[in-house]
Amino acid sequence: MKTIRLFLIITLLSNTAIVLYGNIDTISVNLPLIISRLSQPVQFDGIPDEELWQPVSPLNMTMYQPVFGKDPSEKSDIRIVYDDEYLYIGARMFYQDATMVQSTSFKRDYLGMGSDWLGIILDTYDDKENALAFFTTPDALRWDAAILKDAVVSMPDQIPFNLSWNTFWDVKTNKNEEGWSAEIRIPLSSLRFQEKDGEVKMGVIAWRWIPSKNEINVYPAIPPNWGQFSYLKPSQAKETMFKGLKPDKPLYIAPYALSGLKSTYELNSGGTDYIRTNKPLFEVGGDIKYGLSANMVLDLTVNTDFAQVEADNEQINLTRFSLYYPEKRPFFLERSSIFDFNLGANNTLFYSRRIGLSDDGDPIRIYGGARIIGRVGKWDLAMLDMQTAPLNKKNTDGIYEEILPSENFGVLRIRRQVINENSYVGAGFTSRIGANGNYNVGYGVDGIFRLFGQDYLDMKFAQTYETGTAASNFLKPTRISLDWTRRSSKGLGYTVGYSYSGLNFNPGIGFEMMDDYYSAKAILLYGWIPGEKSKLYSHSIRYNTRYAAYIPDGDLMTYSNTVGWEFSTKNQWHGMVNLIYSTENLKDSLILIEDKAFVLPGQYEFMNFMGMLSTPGSNPFMLMMTTSGGQFFDGWSFSARFEPVWNISKHFELGGTYGFDHAEFAERDMKMTNHIIGVKALYMLNTKLSVNAFIQYNTAEHGVVSNFRLRFNPKEGNDFYVVFNEGRNTSLTREIPNLPLYNSRAVMVKYTYTFNL
Repeated sequence: MKTIRLFLIITLLSNTAIVLYGNIDTISVNLPLIISRLSQPVQFDGIPDEELWQPVSPLNMTMYQPVFGKDPSEKSDIRIVYDDEYLYIGARMFYQDATMVQSTSFKRDYLGMGSDWLGIILDTYDDKENALAFFTTPDALRWDAAILKDAVVSMPDQIPFNLSWNTFWDVKTNKNEEGWSAEIRIPLSSLRFQEKDGEVKMGVIAWRWIPSKNEINVYPAIPPNWGQFSYLKPSQAKETMFKGLKPDKPLYIAPYALSGLKSTYELNSGGTDYIRTNKPLFEVGGDIKYGLSANMVLDLTVNTDFAQVEADNEQINLTRFSLYYPEKRPFFLERSSIFDFNLGANNTLFYSRRIGLSDDGDPIRIYGGARIIGRVGKWDLAMLDMQTAPLNKKNTDGIYEEILPSENFGVLRIRRQVINENSYVGAGFTSRIGANGNYNVGYGVDGIFRLFGQDYLDMKFAQTYETGTAASNFLKPTRISLDWTRRSSKGLGYTVGYSYSGLNFNPGIGFEMMDDYYSAKAILLYGWIPGEKSKLYSHSIRYNTRYAAYIPDGDLMTYSNTVGWEFSTKNQWHGMVNLIYSTENLKDSLILIEDKAFVLPGQYEFMNFMGMLSTPGSNPFMLMMTTSGGQFFDGWSFSARFEPVWNISKHFELGGTYGFDHAEFAERDMKMTNHIIGVKALYMLNTKLSVNAFIQYNTAEHGVVSNFRLRFNPKEGNDFYVVFNEGRNTSLTREIPNLPLYNSRAVMVKYTYTFNL
């Protein structure tokens, strides 16, 4: 649900604008924007009023919403310069009435819409697909993200950028009687780019959000042709030229020290009682980032630790598909899009959460590893090699046994542009080799081609081989994905696609939502923009159909038809409703809750609905509601989610999650009800010191997960954490012997300091 919440919050940012104003090249301007090189230092104080800014031309902003193409209601003066060390963005956001300036949080990577925002988006390699985003508010909050896949959304619960990506940069701001101003300073060592003949080409987008007017202004004049994230699309950025800009070879050394105490309960050798074990914790390790060349960076990690990473949200699964959790660990996030080998939906040849985490979510020590990312000529190149420790657990006799051996994980990915600036071909290779001799290797080739206008062909082919399986024919270890898509949401848009997942296809460090099937899908949509006088900003109707069959017998697996309507208003209400008719053929029982609720094998036909409504994100209180229900196999079900967020002040934020799931099968006298209740509280003294508490209760698991984190971040790369984690049981007598009050409890202190050499 967290991914869905983030998707919908950002959706509110753009109000799902979908307008068609010509083809993909209509906003291109032949002459690039030339950025001025400074001959004198910038006084970095948040007020770009020195003489050096005067010769620089401001960017010409255009209203993006509520009505694209109009002059902005408020003036913005945004200028870009650079010197030997930094790229600077100096901006003054004017207001006719300065009391309208809003700022509601100090939180790093805050997502709320209640604050004014200034953003700069840099396609540093000018590859028209990947970019880095740097945003700030009047209180100098820092929000950064890596934009992926040209901001194209392939599934409703996906976001085309990585919110967990962070890098080194600074910002200072100032509020005054004219509005507010900001200076953003980005070290050149934080940016990867390519120099050719003394010139560097990048794509640049500037962005301003005015919450009091629900208004977005953007440079260049990007129309909302391509859906809700049009204003983030690297392919639509303004081509920008830097002369004499030299890539910097970074050298960062970031050691850490961790100390604490961990308590766990485990069954004794007789299985009659639980024994508590207290284990002192002391760890040291660190990371090194080194520039091998102007376009190639080496990252090394030793005894990698992610104690400070926030816990995953609890989920309950009422489908036959595997649950997907996003990566949050910092080492795997930088330029992660280069490693991406997506096979459709969340399916992928490389899923970094396979490294250092078991399938049951148990953490596995990472001895260390290396990663190289960069560009060689026209080729993007990414390599990764990691070594993990064995995973040992006590069995019922109280004896430790090896669950997983020490393993080596390897990934190689290459990719380059072909034909035109929106088309790519690439290849990938993965390996997972255990100390016990077991192996799993995979390879694939892929391409995405812009055929004409907004029509794209996406082609993927992959195969895997592993210990104990023999490929009796070419298709058994094979994965194929083909999609033809028209990326338009005003007027007619469409997708037709085909997928095949062979019987022996098993990406050992990848992710597959389901196995052993072939499927075909078709999506048709038609969208409208009612115009300036309407309260609706956009709305569209959509029809999806999908057919999937089992391999090898060809029997029906699933067949679904969905009709839906989606809308957004100019004051940021957003909603949708879908009616779904499904035919499901289960060959194995579908377990909802172990030993309590399940669906028997057989073929079922049923109809249900799904809906969503969210209130304006520019208000201090925001509520997102999703619901689904109706017939469910041979019974019925109802699910609802409520996710409120309340910005009480810029220092305090309170949020929550309530999930309700009920399924009932009257003919089999079986039913299940589950509640997931979560509470989040965040206190921020300023942009450097914060305290975060997160508690979730899951009735299906009879457990409470608690996470407390204090973070002091005086500057990027210098972090002090105090972390408390606990997994508590709420029904101690459900097993014999009775369960302990908690399964595990840990308190840790971690300090990381980065040396910039």
